Amino acid sequence: MDRRTVLAGMLAAGLPLSSVVSARAQAAPLASWHEGPAKASIMDFVAKVTTPSGRDFVIADERIAVFDNDGTLWCEQPIYSQLAFALDQIKLLAPDHPQWQTQEPFKSVISNDLKGLVRSGEQGIFEIVAATHAGMTTDEFDRAVLDWTRTARHPRFHRAYTELVFQPMLELLELLRQNDFKIFVVSGGGVDFMRPWMEAVYGVPPERIVGSSGMTRYVVGADGKPALIKDAKVDFVDDGPGKPVGINKFIGRRPIFAFGNSDGDLQMLQWTAAGSGPRFMGIVHHTDADREYAYDRVSSVGKLDKALDEAVNGHWVVVDMKQDWKAVFHS
Repeated sequence: MDRRTVLAGMLAAGLPLSSVVSARAQAAPLASWHEGPAKASIMDFVAKVTTPSGRDFVIADERIAVFDNDGTLWCEQPIYSQLAFALDQIKLLAPDHPQWQTQEPFKSVISNDLKGLVRSGEQGIFEIVAATHAGMTTDEFDRAVLDWTRTARHPRFHRAYTELVFQPMLELLELLRQNDFKIFVVSGGGVDFMRPWMEAVYGVPPERIVGSSGMTRYVVGADGKPALIKDAKVDFVDDGPGKPVGINKFIGRRPIFAFGNSDGDLQMLQWTAAGSGPRFMGIVHHTDADREYAYDRVSSVGKLDKALDEAVNGHWVVVDMKQDWKAVFHS
């Protein structure tokens, strides 16, 4: 399935496309942001690095912007979306694996026993990911992800996960795009999980997505056609200190603009801040329990503790979701 077919299918399914934001011809940029220090800081930074006569002007090739995904561009509660995908895949595959009815952690997943799943710990999660992410071709995995984005619904909001993207952040991506920034998603999530849908939703093409990855191997099938098979072995973890490593390895330029939402983004923000010249570091602080969720220092998902302290000490921009955003989700 080629990319054009995927994009057309997602459009037909009514998924939120970044092009919709661009086509709306907003009366003003960042229309879903309240006037305040956060919005002003973004607008001021973009203006100063794109004004040719200014002392802080940055040429277009060096306008690198990086964004975390989970909790920064879309909802990450109550569990990471990729884990939700994996759990749904276990249930889908269960009829072909009758042994799972009595074998943990699969038994707990099939019976919706979350406590049992928690007891299985990291090893249990690894077994679930291995069972649902490995042993198939990359094309088969792409189709599985796209099928899930079309059919799965969030347990609280009862909407497709790809509809639970943050409207203010879509507008920010569009503002940067219009000002010749090169936008990359740098996430702890699996790169193969993100690539099938992100271009349609965020306008970020697959080659600009940096994420965690497993090993793949080249094979030639019985039909004589080559394929890539996904294995269960971990290749690269793009989280925490892995993020600046991934940026250096796959992008090759230090960003001047970075946005995250958790301690998993701390090193990426520090790496951005350590460069010379103008820098922008931003954090989405989840403070809106009514429209989304409120969590930070003690959350098991998207914990924001050390990065929040450093944001205050380093004068980074902390976006208060409740106070700074007129709307949360794309509509």
